[in-house]
Amino acid sequence: AKAEATEKAYCDEEMAKTEAKRSELMDDVSKLSAKLDQATSKSATLSAEIKQLEAELAELMKKQAEMDKIRQEENAAFVQAKADLTTGLTGVRQALTVLRDYYASDAALVQQPAMPVLHTKATGAGTSIIGILEVVESDFATGLAKEETQEDDAQAMYDDITQENKVTKTMKDQDLKYKTAEVKSLAKAVADMASDKETLSTELAAVNEYYAKLKDRCIAKPETYEERKARREAEINGLKEALR
Repeated sequence: AKAEATEKAYCDEEMAKTEAKRSELMDDVSKLSAKLDQATSKSATLSAEIKQLEAELAELMKKQAEMDKIRQEENAAFVQAKADLTTGLTGVRQALTVLRDYYASDAALVQQPAMPVLHTKATGAGTSIIGILEVVESDFATGLAKEETQEDDAQAMYDDITQENKVTKTMKDQDLKYKTAEVKSLAKAVADMASDKETLSTELAAVNEYYAKLKDRCIAKPETYEERKARREAEINGLKEALR
């Protein structure tokens, strides 16, 4: 009886301690698994966001490069057009100055010997030519002003969009830097938690193994039909032997 009491006390104490430790470890593994899943999920989300940011930055740079190329081509075309229009305008104005001076004076363009009385300036024709040249001068001046206005507008629009792109790029670069650092930090945290979980799981497996042995030792198993029958027959045989 004393041995049975000692065994029961041992079983009660060991079962209680083992169940408490087992429960503690299971709770720790469960909490760690939840944190691990959360960190893994957050890392996956951030990785997807990083991929999206990288794609957006690449597209932004591509569009800016296309804008730069178009602006350079437009500016080159403007420089050529301005040169052509300026040259034409200068030539027309020089011609107008010469013709106006010629037809406004009583003398010829260059000092020449006196001409026969029959020679007179064709003032009517001169006025017509001057009128045509004045129209051409106006067209050149209008064209030059239009080219300059278009160039100014195009450059202003380019500068505005380029500035917006710079601001956007700076913000996305910072976001990318932050998220990349966070993913790196999460990767370390996930590795540490995975290692801790493996350690806890190994400890829990050992506790479960010990717990199973304790139950085999300390918890009576229900008898099978065959065991009950054999025990009953043994008891009857024992009674029979005692009665002889």
